[in-house]
This record gives sequence, structure tokens and C-alpha cells, in this order.
Amino acid sequence: MYKVLLVDDERIIVEGISRTIDWNTHNMVLAGTARNGLEALAFIKENQPDIIISDIKMPGMDGLQLVEKVYELFPHIAFILLSGFSEFDYARTAMQFGVKHYLLKPCNENTIIQALTEVIEQLNEQHSQADFMANIQKELRKVLPHAKEQFLKELVTNKTYGQRDWDDYGELFHIEIEDDSVQLLLFQIEGKFEFEHLFAIKNIASDYLSHPTVLLSTTIGKHVLLLTKITSESEQLFDQLKQIKQTFASYYKLDATIAVSTPGRITEARSMYRETLECLNYQFYLGEGSIITRNDIADAAGKPQATFIYDDEHLCMHIKSGDWEIAKQELAHYFAMLAEQRMDMHLVKSYVIPLYVSITRQGQAEQINEFLQKIASFDSLSTLRTIEQFVTANAELICMNNYSLHTKKHSSIIHKMVHVIEEHISNPDLSLNWVSSEILYMNADYLGKLFKKETGEKFSNYVVRMRMELAIKEIETTGDVKVFELAEKFGFGDNPQYFSQVFKKHTGFTPSEYKRSP
Repeated sequence: MYKVLLVDDERIIVEGISRTIDWNTHNMVLAGTARNGLEALAFIKENQPDIIISDIKMPGMDGLQLVEKVYELFPHIAFILLSGFSEFDYARTAMQFGVKHYLLKPCNENTIIQALTEVIEQLNEQHSQADFMANIQKELRKVLPHAKEQFLKELVTNKTYGQRDWDDYGELFHIEIEDDSVQLLLFQIEGKFEFEHLFAIKNIASDYLSHPTVLLSTTIGKHVLLLTKITSESEQLFDQLKQIKQTFASYYKLDATIAVSTPGRITEARSMYRETLECLNYQFYLGEGSIITRNDIADAAGKPQATFIYDDEHLCMHIKSGDWEIAKQELAHYFAMLAEQRMDMHLVKSYVIPLYVSITRQGQAEQINEFLQKIASFDSLSTLRTIEQFVTANAELICMNNYSLHTKKHSSIIHKMVHVIEEHISNPDLSLNWVSSEILYMNADYLGKLFKKETGEKFSNYVVRMRMELAIKEIETTGDVKVFELAEKFGFGDNPQYFSQVFKKHTGFTPSEYKRSP
């Protein structure tokens, strides 16, 4: 309901209007009365009515002065002025303050109700317009982020965008650049990732770099692109980028490569974007997870490509003989020489693939096809480091297979694996991958096959069986041992429930049942 304040120094008029109007019927309530403008202003400041019915001529502060003062403080409050005939001309002064209703004294109930009805209609229309504008603003806030993202995509890919477009959109998005100097940051997530990871790293980057440093951001293809102001030293920016990478990795266990453009004018955004793409291509040498700038690729620009010559006879000889330590050193030397050449990715692969074929020929005849089929994997290798790891891993596998032919059995390796199991039986991380990478530094698949061949049992099954046998022995020896103690002691960490499930599967009893059994 609308609140009405009645102001007049004549008590009979105040009481007459108060009693004759059926306020509730017209969706109004008489909130209060005042004898002059000063009393009315005090009431208004405290209660803020919607409509004020006021006489013009009053002591202290007249109606016109009250209108002017209220208009300054609360311009949304509507007025209906009461005036004698001789004072009506003065009421025109109030027009500049939006007063539209003037009633001549004396006025009857119908006249006042008609004026109030018109004011209420105007207030309803204003509220309706305000609600409409609020909804428009709400919808605009919803689409504005998408519009910003689309604009940034167009800015870096559409050659027709210029300063005028930026001026228009900058005003729309409330973005100001004092010296017109900006920079682009292009993020590339490494490894297999979901689309949601792009939004995650975009949000993390925006939080660390903060507003107003980040002017616009978007996902573009498989990348995240940020347009930023130049507000800090490059060293500080690099520290922030490292923090972004670390935070993202801690949450999602994924690394990211970041390309940083040289600073430039906003109209140069398209060329800066091409520069960041070139920087990302250079991760082939710098490796995944690098922060790459124009300076990193400047040395290789325009450098003539020298013919790369390598004699693989020495390497192949050691792989054939099963001498992995020397073969590994030779491979490391080969890839170090390749890295110095700074050739593009495709040319590098054209040199490495023939070497890989030569290495596969050192394997057993029945295995050569298996290794040759892996050549297709080179398509997915995007850095020199990953190519080196791929070739090295397969070379190791071939070399160690050859080594097995020169020894009666690999009993020494299996003995070492069994010893590792016994020594680390309480370690929850004990697994074939862990043993191969942390202890023996050998290929996990190769060790797994060798272990099963020698023991007749899979590595994981052997570990579970050993743990259960030791747990049974512990129960029989100790007696009153807690399940959580058994779980912790025999490699199940803080998961006694899972330990009990495995124990029952192995023995047919839960640990508690087994302790009670005769």
C-alpha cells in the first residue's frame, strides 16, 4: 500500500481529509500528518512516504519550499498541492520539480480521490518501468560475459576489427585502457582434459591476475585467451603465471603451457594472438608446462637448417647386446644433439622415425611388428621430450628383452622385486608401477610380464596374498589386534573396511570372525 502524508496548518482541513477518504479502499494508508513544512520534512526523512498532500501557504516552511527540499532528497515522492485561488499562480513554480496536481480550496472528497488515483497510476507505471529496466539489466548481466568472450574471439581473428570497434565495445563493456597498451596470454592444457578444465584455468588465472588487469577472457578452441593491461613488471607477471600453473595442477593434476605476447596497442591484438600461437609451437623444444615469450623463439628465427647426420651403429650394437646403461647414454646424447639443431617438429620426426626403425630391428623377430606398429604414436607426440621418452622406453624394452636371452633367467630381478615387496609390504603405494618407477627404474609392463613368467602369479595378486598371509600370522600370534592396526600395518592405510573385504575374500572370514574361530 502507498503511504500518504497530509500537511496543512489548518487543523480542520487535516481532520476533514483524514476522515473523508477511505484510504484502504484505494490501496493507501495515511502514514501521518504535519502542521507545516518543517514538521513534514522531519517526518519524511524518517518514514519516506510515497505521496504528500500539502498546502502551499504555511508558517516556517511553505509548501513550495517543502517541494524543492524533498525533490533534492527524495525525487521519487509525488506531491498534490492544495492552494487558495489567489495563491494558485505561485504553484506553477513547483512544476520544475515535477508537481502535476494542484487542487483549489475548498475541495471535496471526489476531487482529492481523483487526484490520488492519478498519482497512484503514475507511481504504478513508474514501478512497472523500474521493474522492466531491472529485468533488462538482469538479462544484460547474463549475456554480457558471453558477449565479451565473443568480442575477444572476433578481435584476435577478424582482420576488419579496428580502433573504432574497440572504442564502441570498450564503452559497452566499461573497459578503459589509459595508455592503450595491452598483452595477450594464451593457455594450453597438456594431456587429456575435459572442457570444464578450460573454464577452471580461466577462472584461476582471472583470480590471480585480478580486475582490472584482466580486461577480457575467453576459450578459443582448445586454448584459454586473456587480454590484460600492462600493469606490472614482467618478473611479477611470471611469478603470477607460475602460481596459476601450480594452483591448477594442485586441483586437477594437469600441467599447462602459457604463451605471453609482447605488449602492444589494442588494434594489434590479432598479430599478438598469432605471436602466442607461434610461441606455443615452440614448446616442442622447451617442453610442456613452459612459459614462453617472443624472446624464447627469437634466437631460432631465420636460423638456417643444417643437415643432421648421426651414425646409429654404436647405439644399435649396445641395444642388441642388452647393455642398457650405455645404450641409454647414447640415446640421451642423440636427443641432445637434436635439441641443439632447433628444427621444426616435422623435420625432427623425419630423423627420429628411421632411428626408431633401426632400434626395432635389434629386437626378436616375433616382436618387430609389434614395435613397428607403434610408429603411429609419433603423431600424438608434441614435444621433443615426449618423443625422447617414447623412443627411450621402447629401446629399453627391446634392450632388456635381448638381455634376457643372454642370461638363464632374470631371477636376480625377480628376487629384488620380492625383496622390495617384503620391505614395503606396509606401504599403500606398493604397486608394479611404483616399484618400476621408484625402485628399479624399468618398464612396468616388462617387469609385470617377467614377474608372472617367473612366479606364475600376477604382481598384484602376489602382493595381496603376501599381505593376507602376514595378517593371518599376526592374528594368530598376537590375538587381540585391532582391524585398523592390521590395515595400516599391511598396506591398506586408513581403510580398514577395504582390508576386511579383501581378508574375507581370501579366507572366507572377516578379521573379527577369524579371531573368534577355533
